[in-house]
Amino acid sequence: MTHVVTEACIRCKYTDCVTVCPVDCFHEGPNFLAIDPDECIDCTLCVPECPVDAIFRDVDLPDAVEKYPELNARLARRWPVIIQKKPALPDAEQWRMCGINAHIWIPGKRRRNCPCPSRPCP
Repeated sequence: MTHVVTEACIRCKYTDCVTVCPVDCFHEGPNFLAIDPDECIDCTLCVPECPVDAIFRDVDLPDAVEKYPELNARLARRWPVIIQKKPALPDAEQWRMCGINAHIWIPGKRRRNCPCPSRPCP
């Protein structure tokens, strides 16, 4: 088993989770974090640290984010490891209210009536 960062992290990128990870399995992209499933030891320390509840065990994923284990694995191979807390993205609090952010970052995931701070929704 492993843990997975899901879409609530997109455009927020709080990094509280990386400071508690004992194996440095988090990888940083431009607007999202990913967990390397080969490095994650399933310790659960990161879960309560995430202020947007974006981290789940892969076996407990809601159906809406079932593709995130593969996405995390793929992105972790591309992105550098992050081991220190960094400031969240400047408009993280606004995006935090959006909740389902995959439509911002993943083509074809656009939503109707999105509460995103940038209207119209990208």
